[in-house]
Amino acid sequence: MKTPLSAEALDLVFRQARTYHGWLPDPVEPKLLQDLYDLVKLGPTSANCSPARLVFLTTPAAKQRLLPALMPGNVPQVQQAPVTAIVAWDNEFHEKLPRLFPYADARAWFTGNAKLIHDTAFRNSSLEGAYLILAARSLGLDTGPMSGFDPAKLDAEFFPNGKWNSNFICNLGYGDPSSLHPRAPRLEFDEACQIL
Repeated sequence: MKTPLSAEALDLVFRQARTYHGWLPDPVEPKLLQDLYDLVKLGPTSANCSPARLVFLTTPAAKQRLLPALMPGNVPQVQQAPVTAIVAWDNEFHEKLPRLFPYADARAWFTGNAKLIHDTAFRNSSLEGAYLILAARSLGLDTGPMSGFDPAKLDAEFFPNGKWNSNFICNLGYGDPSSLHPRAPRLEFDEACQIL
């Protein structure tokens, strides 16, 4: 039997973790972003397809390129956060399947099937984006995932060749506790779950 995570670890990743909108000025080192990806890449995806692509915006100049795609209310938090990650998916992820899933000709499952490519890439990059949040929290970072942007504008700026598409964005860094609202309620087990 595996040992469950400690109460302290569960607090760090789930129970005490929050979505931040305000950020402290402490920087996030590039090595920590590499460590973060090294955890994210281990999360499961269907047929190990790993379609997520991450673009870490760490400079004011890089973030300036993102600002025109944001809803106005999201601009200050992106400007303030040490890092903003664009979680995207690769429309050609299946080209890497001979290496990532050598047990079958998985590339052939996707070749010429645009709907399957889209659905698989979107679903699995969403999973990988969730792994990003949990891995960041595990490493002591706070997160601020968000929608609230124009995907067409973002993609035109960062992915003009059309091979990648944005899924969502996520601020990373050290959250300012004074920016938090009280935790919003969640659904109870009986409202959201069934045991059959």
